[in-house]
Amino acid sequence: METKLNGKEKIAYGLGAVGKDMMFMLATSYVLYYYQDVLGASAWAMGIILLVARVFDAFNDPLMGVIAAKTKTRWGKFRPWILIGTIANLLVTLLLFSAPPKLDGSGLVVYAAVFYILWGVTYTMADIPFWSIVPAFTKPGPERENLTQLGRTCATIGGAVVTVATMMCVMALGRGDERRGFSIFAIIISVFTGLVISYFAITVREKSTVDMKTVSIKDMFKALFSNDQALTMALTIILINSAFYITANLAIYYYKYVVGGAGWYQNYTLFAVVGGASQALSMIFVFRLLRRFMRAITVFKTALIGAVVGYSIFTAIVFTGLPHQFLYIPAVIIFTCNGLLLVLLTIFLADSVDYGEFKTGNREESVVFSIQTLVVKFASGISALVASACIAIFHISKDTSHSAGNLLTGSDLLGLQVTITIIPMLIFAIACFVFIRHYKLTEEKMKEITDVLQERSHDQS
Repeated sequence: METKLNGKEKIAYGLGAVGKDMMFMLATSYVLYYYQDVLGASAWAMGIILLVARVFDAFNDPLMGVIAAKTKTRWGKFRPWILIGTIANLLVTLLLFSAPPKLDGSGLVVYAAVFYILWGVTYTMADIPFWSIVPAFTKPGPERENLTQLGRTCATIGGAVVTVATMMCVMALGRGDERRGFSIFAIIISVFTGLVISYFAITVREKSTVDMKTVSIKDMFKALFSNDQALTMALTIILINSAFYITANLAIYYYKYVVGGAGWYQNYTLFAVVGGASQALSMIFVFRLLRRFMRAITVFKTALIGAVVGYSIFTAIVFTGLPHQFLYIPAVIIFTCNGLLLVLLTIFLADSVDYGEFKTGNREESVVFSIQTLVVKFASGISALVASACIAIFHISKDTSHSAGNLLTGSDLLGLQVTITIIPMLIFAIACFVFIRHYKLTEEKMKEITDVLQERSHDQS
């Protein structure tokens, strides 16, 4: 293996992560809005499609891991799949956001189902090898950890850019025609991703052969139910992500049909900017600040309670009819707390790996972290179904669109208000109860576990 990772390789990997997650965020965050609100597909049908596709995608991840592990070519085992998967995903993305104008009703639903499921399959073809390639061109230790952190940070930036910029770009590119705007924006994102992934594949070489440990669904569930702390974290992850994604999925509808106005998408974009910036800053700066005088478990509990408080303020503003500018206050609180939770969830999962080894004698690191991907995608599917049900039951569609605010009235307005505020708040409250009641890996307990594991390791050596 070469002695040191060079700057070009770091840049190439970071850019690849940016492009890859731009594609991910475009498809996962806006496909419901594109098909349901822009094209007029059934909200119920779209909710079921998104749930089935994301759950299927989660169970498809281990299969891709097995395929990559068994691949042997002169270009390596990962790079071919990264290139093939990305090219296929780009083509599917273009088709996903370019539904034929003549399609409607059941035909449009079938088109959405086919291409969204294909999107998940092709994205997984590139995503699993992209993260798995790191050991093949880095040294163990700080070099590998730093590159992984760089990749995750760049991926977060890529997703944030799309979250913030999509509606402004769609409106500008389509000159008010959202259908045309989404198609053009999808082309731009696809071309950018194709270029940066190509640069990554050309620049990075697999310098060593790594034995990639594959994980089956059976392994995941066996590890999950034999490790009560991993199970607690899995349930907490599902609850936190489900609550947050429900609000994220419905925010665009709230701004379009409640806030309203010709510039509704500008207000929505500013809300996304405030929230996204708060989350990024909390992950980079606030977390480190709080950890100087608070234990990790205390920070986590504080963030959970803070999210409930943020949603309480959100609920009060929404139901009292205060100007939408006041929503920036709960946005800062909720997104900041979510950023802290995202950082700590990974740390606590790592602790549950040590706990599992302490309890059973088996260290199942790859299995436990595969569970994280599974439950996040499951939560994403649940939240998409809840958001779709809200849209369908309370008649939220482009047929209600006008030029002024307060486009929804009566029970329809009440339904959207409850779903976007009270339901996520209650889910966060349940997450608080589950975590505080069942999570027991305090710093003292982890020290005890670490000491025992070190003794075992010393005895075995």
